[in-house]
Amino acid sequence: MVSRTVYIEKLKTLIGKPQIKIITGIRRSGKSTVLKLLTNEIIKTGVNVSEIIYFNFESFANSHLTSAKGLYEAVKNKIKSTKKYYLLFDEIQEVHLWEKAVNSFLVDFDVDIYLTGSNSHLLSSELSTLLAGRYVEIPIYTLSFGEFLDFQKTYLEKSKNKHSLFVDYLRKGGFPVIHTLEYDEETAYQVVSDIYDSVILRDTVQRHKIRDIELLNRVIQYAFDNLGNTFSGKNVADYFKSQQRKIDINTVYNYLSALEGAFILYRVSRYDLKGKEILKTQEKFFLADISLLYATMGFKDRMISGVLENIVFLELKRRGFKVFIGKLDNKEIDFVAERKNHKIYIQVAYKLESQQTIDREFSPLIAISDHYPKYVVSMDDFFTDTIDGVKHVFISDFLLSNEL
Repeated sequence: MVSRTVYIEKLKTLIGKPQIKIITGIRRSGKSTVLKLLTNEIIKTGVNVSEIIYFNFESFANSHLTSAKGLYEAVKNKIKSTKKYYLLFDEIQEVHLWEKAVNSFLVDFDVDIYLTGSNSHLLSSELSTLLAGRYVEIPIYTLSFGEFLDFQKTYLEKSKNKHSLFVDYLRKGGFPVIHTLEYDEETAYQVVSDIYDSVILRDTVQRHKIRDIELLNRVIQYAFDNLGNTFSGKNVADYFKSQQRKIDINTVYNYLSALEGAFILYRVSRYDLKGKEILKTQEKFFLADISLLYATMGFKDRMISGVLENIVFLELKRRGFKVFIGKLDNKEIDFVAERKNHKIYIQVAYKLESQQTIDREFSPLIAISDHYPKYVVSMDDFFTDTIDGVKHVFISDFLLSNEL
């Protein structure tokens, strides 16, 4: 088992702390593995195995634990002393009114609680009122390029250089299960397609009681097909109208919100660098993993720019940045990323094949007057120029950089 070090290091600092730790992310992104790795870390602190209570609510063995009361009684029966107990609940959203059980554990016992969930709406449920200020979220993403390299060494013993391996990562994405065995692309996409179907059915259609699944799929296809492009709910509605299919704008936003809730999509707002305000129109939506695009629509070379943007976006999120699209007069900056007092600006391109392309990618960053780091990221491994303080970086080097 390969350690997901970034997440484990975060969680280790929280062991024994009073906050509820909520581990969120799309299905099959590795949340259960992180929980198992965390169990080992808890034991290392001197905790006895008998003081760790673990339930996976997707296991048939726990199918009877569907209510808050049932969960409460099951845990109560396992607590045999006044010592601190460690409660680890995998896919907690499968338990009806789980928040009430968790709140009762905090009131009645000395416990340290860790939860995983595959739907972000569990953070906007009663949890926000019952447990306000008493929980911390740890988002889990599919494999970063660095983690992908670790998986290659551990499971497949790959010895290709990192630039060649990046192409493998680009074509197969980062779901951990894909990189534990040697899958060809067709088989890998079938595995991802099965994950996608499960997420759509369980975390989108069933959870939000969506009846018009065909219409939902059309909205998904529009969002996927516009990867890397800004659009609004009105754009989607107008497109459907042009196809002689009527859809209400509110329905579009409800579907997009449901897809965000299931971690299929991430919404990125535009930020006006001059006015220093978040704009409410023309957002971008990125995917939880680029393999979702290939599994549902096939690999399309024409979408390479959006795919590369998606990869960079996810890397920034993994590193704890808040990410926006930058607007400076009539220029657009692909990413403005902020973390505490640190900020970086990034343009993402496929190839810098002409002076016109170089000017187009560098000029928006050169126009920014502050002194925060500015990068143009592309797949040109030979282009190493820094132009007016703007640094060009090959994408695999950027993803592995310690400077971010």
